[in-house]
Amino acid sequence: VKAIEVVDFVFEVVTEVLKIKQKVYKKLGENSPEHTIFASNTSTLRITELGEASNRPEQVIGMHFFLPPYRQRGIEIMKGEKTSNKTMEIGVAVGQKLPCLDGKRVIAQLEKESPGFIVNRLLLSAQIYFNWILDQAEENGVSFEQIDADAGDLILIGPCELSDYLGLDTSYNSMKSFEKILSPDFAPGEVLTKLVSEGYLGKKTGKGFYNWIEGKPKIDKSQKAGFFNPEIMMAIQLNEGCKLLEEGIVKGYKIIDDIMLSGTSIPSPFGAGKRNYEKWSNMLNKLATQIGKEYLRPCKLLKSGNFIKMRK
Repeated sequence: VKAIEVVDFVFEVVTEVLKIKQKVYKKLGENSPEHTIFASNTSTLRITELGEASNRPEQVIGMHFFLPPYRQRGIEIMKGEKTSNKTMEIGVAVGQKLPCLDGKRVIAQLEKESPGFIVNRLLLSAQIYFNWILDQAEENGVSFEQIDADAGDLILIGPCELSDYLGLDTSYNSMKSFEKILSPDFAPGEVLTKLVSEGYLGKKTGKGFYNWIEGKPKIDKSQKAGFFNPEIMMAIQLNEGCKLLEEGIVKGYKIIDDIMLSGTSIPSPFGAGKRNYEKWSNMLNKLATQIGKEYLRPCKLLKSGNFIKMRK
């Protein structure tokens, strides 16, 4: 408690569990100076709920960094329902002053509250498909290595290996949060749920999809199973980006392009989407019917292609 009695600005990076974070914010609100601003690095939780726990909702913002923060230039900054403009301005100013080895910071300032900010809205929406793939692979005797091999050269790190790096508990908790906030279609699949319940959380515990005790997994990219289609992942991400435009979270997709590249080094789906939106809309309709996940249906902005005019 003494550590926060004299601070002006607090970065919160507590584990992605709402009740735990709320307890932290209650203590922060009770023990820090009246002017202190609280910035949460949450990936998926609502800033409004954290602000209410602090009893100072006007002084709480979301400030999401990417790993490793000293190299990835992007920072997403977002209001809760009662966050003041002054708090947002200070948050942006602080973010711009933070050093980064790879160049000037890119600040994505959201117009409205969005669970998952920008990047995690796009990435986690594709997890609906990935979790279905995992369950289907287990039923059909397809290995995790083959799923990553299916990703080929279109994705630098396959989805299973990447999940192990990030932590399977992080993916699980994030999907449970989105399940509550956005749609039941985000419910984690059986394979992910089983691994997390058994304590296999990825690289940090020595085992997740892969056994890390003996070192980095060696994946033979020639051993494809034809189960996982990375183009569908891109279509889902484009659809989610179009939803952000429809909801007024961002005014144009340039901010999505910029934060995806500066935060994750992954290109935004809008570049390829401008050429493929009709094809991808059809793919998503077929997928939603096939796996029973209505959340994946293409939104109006994607189907029409009108997002092309909204770069700004």
